[in-house]
Order: sequence, then C-alpha cells, then structure tokens
Amino acid sequence: MIWCVEDDESIRDIETYSLQMTGFTARGFEDGGSFLEALKEEKPDLVILDIMLPGTDGVELLRRLKEDQDTADIPVIMATAKGAEHEKVRSLDIGADDYLVKPFGMMEMISRVKAVLRRCKKAESAALLKAGGILLNIQERTVFADEKRVELTLKEFELLRLFLEKPGVVYSREQLFLRVWGETFAGETRTLDMHIRTLRQKLDACGGMIETVRGVGYRLEDKR
Repeated sequence: MIWCVEDDESIRDIETYSLQMTGFTARGFEDGGSFLEALKEEKPDLVILDIMLPGTDGVELLRRLKEDQDTADIPVIMATAKGAEHEKVRSLDIGADDYLVKPFGMMEMISRVKAVLRRCKKAESAALLKAGGILLNIQERTVFADEKRVELTLKEFELLRLFLEKPGVVYSREQLFLRVWGETFAGETRTLDMHIRTLRQKLDACGGMIETVRGVGYRLEDKR
C-alpha cells in the first residue's frame, strides 16, 4: 500500500492512478490531518509526501513519523518544489529515504518507489539471521529456536548474533571477549563458558549447534 499526501487533487489523482496501473495499491490524502488519522488504523508500505501542504507541512509530518517508534520504519519519498534545496536537505537529514523534484514524471515516481522498497527489503532481510532452527531478529531483539521464543540476556544475545553472522567460523576466547564484552581477554574463562553453557540450554535442541573447538574457542555449525 502506497500513500500519497498531496493537496493538489489533480496531482494526487494521477499519482494514485499511476501506482495502481503498475500493480500497487494506492491511497491519497489531501492534508496532514487526514493522513495522521489514517495512520492510527493502518500503516502503509511507503509514503510519497509533499512538502507544501496546508496546515502541517510535509517536513513536520516527516519529523513526527520518524520520532514515533510505531511509524519510524515507514519509507518516505518527499516531493519538493524546484529550487527548494534547503527543504530537500532538511528532509534527508530528518530521515527521508528519497525525494522527487516537481514537476516530475510518473515513470520517475514509480522507479523511485520501487528502488526505495527494494532497499528497505534488503535492510529488513539483513536484520534477520538464520541457521538451522534458530531465527534472530536484530531490530526486534528476539530469538526463536524451533519456532519457540527464547529469552536471552544481553550478552547471550550478542554471542548468538556473532555466531549467526558467520556460521562455521571459529572464534577464539580473546575475540569473543573483545567483541561481546568489549574487554581484552585476561585468561579467565569461567564467565564466557558460563554464558555459552546457559545459551546452549536455552536454545534446547538447537544448542548443540554451538560447538566447542578444543584449545581455541567456539563456533556455530549448522548441521541441519
């Protein structure tokens, strides 16, 4: 679902029509008030947001979106007037994903929408780490083992994240201490070994994927 926030009815209609003709579901809003009300009910996949709007302008609407945890991840393409360089810069600084300079063609708009959605999809995929029956979501900081939610401490989560980022790679104790604890290895293994043991227990059947490499350290091996 693509939302177009544009006070000019003719422009808004052609934006939504062009999006619909290329396979998207689209909805138009004439001002920030109606747009913010609609956000209480659902979230779009992307917003094309005009800067020059009656009442609350596009830059302020963008700021509200990015400051709210529930809407901060919605991709936004700003529509700016020709020559409004400062507004474009402000929008990008606040968190806009791209911009269109008026007057723009519908093919350019569709192309930029597809490009932003592709980038966001890649970023979302990068936030998920998988191996065997383990699924870790970096942004949500959640872990599932064989589809069961697993509650981990901060250090346990960071250890598992490190292992999942490079399955099969052996990490020495020195590397693990530096990457997870931010400290140099001082020869004390009990803290690390205790965290590994507890992590294995919490992962249940998936815990066996974390292997001890004798005399070196640990690695995660996907045997499934």
